[in-house]
Amino acid sequence: MNGNEKDTLYIPLGLKVKPEIFDGFGKEELFKSAVTTVTAGIADIIFYLLSQNVAVTIVIILASIAGSVMVFTKDKTNLSAADQICNMIRFSKMQKRYPYKYLDEWEIQG
Repeated sequence: MNGNEKDTLYIPLGLKVKPEIFDGFGKEELFKSAVTTVTAGIADIIFYLLSQNVAVTIVIILASIAGSVMVFTKDKTNLSAADQICNMIRFSKMQKRYPYKYLDEWEIQG
């Protein structure tokens, strides 16, 4: 560049570091969703053994699959609903009160 050209900064947007199955849902989210679905499936089997209700059992397992995909899919800010919940919990545990003592730095007499 010569001295007359203005230096500009180019910031690329939307770069994906890891391959994704669909927007915001990669292998890591697939694993989390699978674990959640298996856990819900086990609970659903126990529910079926107690109630013998096939319709409710099918609705519960389908809802758990769809719900786990929705909860772990990341949006444009690269945060999922589960990430946002974890951030809110972490924020609620942080210190929010900052006590201090006033010191008369210049020893002004009133």
